[in-house]
Amino acid sequence: MIRLLCFILLSFCAGGIAAQTGSDIILFDLKQVDHVLVVSGGKNITARKGYDNQPFFDPVKPLIYFASFNDSGRSDIKVYQYHKNSTVNLTVTAEREYSPTVTPDGQFISCIIQRDNGEQDLGRYPVKGGEAEVLINDLVIGYHAWINREQLLLFVLDGKDGNSLHFYDLPSKKDTVLANGIGRSLHAIPGTGKMSFVQRVSEKELLVKAFNPASMEITTIAPALPGQDHLTWLNEHTLLMSDGTKLYVYDTLTNKGWQPVTIEGDVSMLKGITRLAVNKKASKLAVVVSE
Repeated sequence: MIRLLCFILLSFCAGGIAAQTGSDIILFDLKQVDHVLVVSGGKNITARKGYDNQPFFDPVKPLIYFASFNDSGRSDIKVYQYHKNSTVNLTVTAEREYSPTVTPDGQFISCIIQRDNGEQDLGRYPVKGGEAEVLINDLVIGYHAWINREQLLLFVLDGKDGNSLHFYDLPSKKDTVLANGIGRSLHAIPGTGKMSFVQRVSEKELLVKAFNPASMEITTIAPALPGQDHLTWLNEHTLLMSDGTKLYVYDTLTNKGWQPVTIEGDVSMLKGITRLAVNKKASKLAVVVSE
């Protein structure tokens, strides 16, 4: 019963067929001009009907990995090369893959593999193609982020108890629960060795928090935008979030609160914003919007 409930929850959180509507990924250019963030040149890189979501930038190559429903309603991982404006499949399987993430060694794409029997594993596919290797199969994982080559931060669906944050060590398989009531956005904070997550502390209040794997300490960074749990980092002190229609930045050095971002060009495509992703150089921004 717990496994079935978790499967239903994942179908909502990680992109199941019944819960998802059509979405597109818009790619923007980013730059700083006189300490002001400029977002420009929006381009729909998934201009088709259906679900295209969960973009993840390769840290070295001009590639974006994302989850995309195929014609039979199953999610595969695709790769967009933004210098060539071309898209190819990384996976074409009978399973459903979500949340593609480049592993720290750059040799694999880790992802959630959802199966028809309700089971789901954290696995990885070679970036050059090949069969999946299962990494974790005893937790119902919705999202994940790599801390280093051996340790991960996990969003785990706990059935009736909600969502929890786990610190997982692959060699020892040691699983440590860190927090409850967390959001879906897990990130490495650039240049710090720390990880960020969003936690709901009351019905209306969500906080962006930091986890230090070295000390196992959790500290508060900033308030999240009301009702929002997806964010990304531009650098070690600048956060980017959306309220669903606009973009906002938060500088943890000045703590002046969330400031609106001006977007140059056509902004009509920005509707129903959910996810954000930035490349390592903070020169490209991927925004997931409703069709």
